[in-house]
Amino acid sequence: MVSTKRQTHRQAEYACPACKHTVASVLARHKTLGIFVPLWGPGPCRNPACGRYVPTDEPEPTEHAGH
Repeated sequence: MVSTKRQTHRQAEYACPACKHTVASVLARHKTLGIFVPLWGPGPCRNPACGRYVPTDEPEPTEHAGH
């Protein structure tokens, strides 16, 4: 019997080539023969001490003084 389930989870952890810290996996879509297939790849490095550091787009949360 053929299974209809597809693999949707990542197979391996990715590491930054500069600092060797683990980085998040990023899912991209790649068009092949007219259909989009998932393509897993390494995400940006979030280690501030690394030379390949990419800051997040989200602002840092700030605490407000009491109103």
